[in-house]
Amino acid sequence: QFRFLCIITWLTSASIKGYIVMFVRTARAFPRFGVRCKASATIEAVGPAEGAITRNLDAVFAGATTYFTPKAHVLCTLDAEPIPCFRVLNPNGTPVNGAEIPNVAKDVMVTWYKEMVTVSTLDRVLYDMHRQGRISFYAGNFGEEATHIGSASALDSDDIVYSQYREIGVLLHRGYTLPDFINQCMSNIHGHGKGRQVPVHYGSPELKFHTVSSPLATQMPQASGAGYAVRNTGNCVICYFGEGAASEGDAHAAFNFAATLDCPIIFFCRNNGYAISTPAAEQYRGDGIASRAAGYGMDVIRVDGNDILAVHVATAKARESAVSNSRPVIVEALTYRGGDHSTSDDASAYRPDEEVEHFNAQNPIDRMLKYLIQEGYYTREEDEAHRTSVLDEIRSIVRVAEKEPLPSIDSLFEDVLEPMAPHLAAQQQQLRDHLALYRHEYPTSRRLD
Repeated sequence: QFRFLCIITWLTSASIKGYIVMFVRTARAFPRFGVRCKASATIEAVGPAEGAITRNLDAVFAGATTYFTPKAHVLCTLDAEPIPCFRVLNPNGTPVNGAEIPNVAKDVMVTWYKEMVTVSTLDRVLYDMHRQGRISFYAGNFGEEATHIGSASALDSDDIVYSQYREIGVLLHRGYTLPDFINQCMSNIHGHGKGRQVPVHYGSPELKFHTVSSPLATQMPQASGAGYAVRNTGNCVICYFGEGAASEGDAHAAFNFAATLDCPIIFFCRNNGYAISTPAAEQYRGDGIASRAAGYGMDVIRVDGNDILAVHVATAKARESAVSNSRPVIVEALTYRGGDHSTSDDASAYRPDEEVEHFNAQNPIDRMLKYLIQEGYYTREEDEAHRTSVLDEIRSIVRVAEKEPLPSIDSLFEDVLEPMAPHLAAQQQQLRDHLALYRHEYPTSRRLD
């Protein structure tokens, strides 16, 4: 018990120190569209009456650089001004006064919109297929489509992607095809992973998209390592995660390694308000995930995750900062998970209908459609035609994918060691003997021999 209390005391002390540093650093003015950067030789603090004060950082220690004060004062970080959220489009599709509209062609914007619609349509079909018993699992992306397409469109094709499991739009934008998605979810011979992975665990070496892993946050320290490897190459790494994953120890390790090793990496947080059934209020007490950047010495920008144009601009600026300065940047996209966490979840058990309706009314697809129509770039008739076309295409691909054979049972033991190790060969023979004895219990008609 004494050791446990000592550990808790040490952790609490470290946390308080971190929040004090965080408060001091985040007291500076935040550029409207820029990335908030670390302090230089002086800091500016704004008091309630004295106005702006510039202080010299004359308290130089081995572990921190700050300024001296004759007064003992515990800083209440909860009273600090929150980091602002960058937005281009209002929920009704009209631009915010003074907003910086991305300098891209109208056809490009329409393509981004169509990609969001494709993600949403694919979600509905595959979600329903699980309910019909045709696939084993699915995790939807409802309400978060703008975080995918907006961020992916700001990256270079040689940038490396580490995903969680709710970013299929990133893959779609990079060139992953609808058959690629459907074959993987159906675990047939054409699917990535040869049926060994759970549905939605996509990957593509060609598209520099590392295969999804189920455990939360394991991709984060791996992404930091990849960021170290691409320093001074002109490219960066982007690592997607949810605010729930930020509570994992791997997130701390990733942030700290990336910051101290000067890695050009974008930590893209989809803060959708819920870690499965745990609301954000029970995950943390600070100012979201963006406020953690200062504690680790990273740069940060917060953005409306339901605004695809804002996400694009924020990610582009984050990428420019990460590559130019060889420093990690946190992008916190504030959004909302419009559906269940996955097909294993029932969100109605912990979220009131009124809350879901309120946030779903601000969904990114409707917002972008309103903007495109207002600008004369797109019509509702074109939109209806596209939605019908995409749905028909997905259904056609599903019909073909369901008839494709499943991988051979023997393929379970391949791609591990070459030549196959004796213990794997023994396990392979045991499985063959078991299937031969109980073949009537295992439907194998679609499997390759």
